Amino acid sequence: MPSLAVKLYSVLFKFHLNRRLQTLAESIDNQANSSDCASYGVVSRPGENIAASNPSFAEDGVATKDLHIDPLTSLSLRIFLPDSVVNKDLSFMKNGDLGKLEKNGGFVKNGDLGKFEKNGGFGEKGGLGKLEKNGVFLKNGDLGRSEKSGGYGGYLPENNWRGCKKLPVILQFHGGGWVSGGNDTVGNDGFCRRLAKLCDAMVVSVGYRLAPESRYPAAFEDGVKALNWLRKQANLAECSTSYGMGWIGGGEGGKRRQIVDGFGAEVVEPWLAAHADLSRCVLLGVSCGANIANFVARNAVQAGKLLDPVRVVAQVLMYPFFIGSIPTRSEIKLANSYLYDKTMSMMAWKLFLPEDNFTLDHPAANPLLMERDVPLKNMPPTLTVIAEHDWMRDRAIAYSEELRKVNVDAPHLDYKDTVHDFATLEMLLKTPQAQACSEDIAIWVKKYISLRGHEFSY
Repeated sequence: MPSLAVKLYSVLFKFHLNRRLQTLAESIDNQANSSDCASYGVVSRPGENIAASNPSFAEDGVATKDLHIDPLTSLSLRIFLPDSVVNKDLSFMKNGDLGKLEKNGGFVKNGDLGKFEKNGGFGEKGGLGKLEKNGVFLKNGDLGRSEKSGGYGGYLPENNWRGCKKLPVILQFHGGGWVSGGNDTVGNDGFCRRLAKLCDAMVVSVGYRLAPESRYPAAFEDGVKALNWLRKQANLAECSTSYGMGWIGGGEGGKRRQIVDGFGAEVVEPWLAAHADLSRCVLLGVSCGANIANFVARNAVQAGKLLDPVRVVAQVLMYPFFIGSIPTRSEIKLANSYLYDKTMSMMAWKLFLPEDNFTLDHPAANPLLMERDVPLKNMPPTLTVIAEHDWMRDRAIAYSEELRKVNVDAPHLDYKDTVHDFATLEMLLKTPQAQACSEDIAIWVKKYISLRGHEFSY
């Protein structure tokens, strides 16, 4: 059974979620349902615990950056970049202490503000640029730029992006029952940071539009749009390297030569251009985000080579938000389960699905009855994470079994004494089950993102 703390938290969680759902349901009648408001949408709610982005590498070794990628909607992304992309020969101490900096035998003593040359030793014109005590960062080196004038102080890759370490990309969709959550909440931020380090991958978390302001298919369209944006970024980056991108004019006043799309709306994102290997792309969805991930995977299969160079090699569905009109055994037995019970989940579905076409067998809700525009045998390898005390567990297991019947690698991991959202909820992130789940996901995912493969399999 779940711990006493989880049980008490579940009571409070249900109370607040129930009030939020009722407030949102009442707001539908009071708000002006203009098409402009519905199309732009919202990606977060007041009162959520938000984690600020930090483009410098934090103590946990992950840098983050927020992007708004669609001028017509509120669709946003948060990128999580592990410090494995940084040259490990360049080490430094935190809190302004320069510590010891080594490269090919050269070093800088504590507090020494001298200049450091690329091949070791000191000189007036070091290949890595000037090292400053207040900001500690090399202007042209792997660790990016930090200027006293208040300029960008985060990580910046090499100028031409050549020779930078490439990482697989995990496109992640947060949970929240369609109406809450966000890619910048403390819980989702902590989970994505952990995932980035364990998988040694760049995690791109999608801030999709929430209901009821934006009903189906808005969130699903945002998922596809995010994947297509990654494809466009890969193509722009390829054009940029082909044209030999660099700094024009040199020095601090130099400007980066930009390659843009046909309308000038898209500019190359340097972290993605330098470090993203989109031929190794994994989709990961949490709760209702798993429904989005599964839809995006089907869309990627349909697109085929039109999605090049993006290639979806696997997907992870964490306690998916599946439902149907004919109740399963768990939907009856665990209807009043912890956190998300059946009553509140039904309220969330009513706020998300179209009012004039509400059915629990909607393609967004029940993957077992959806029209098979994509044969299941063509779906990517799929790992499903299941909680013991989740009333939606049976339908997730059934979908996993359907995939295995057509020879898709589709294991499911069932965690004892756990509840829905056990591995991603802020309060539960540090529990042994949450940590074990993240590690298990990393082991399985590495089979498909490792350049050398991975010998371990479930």
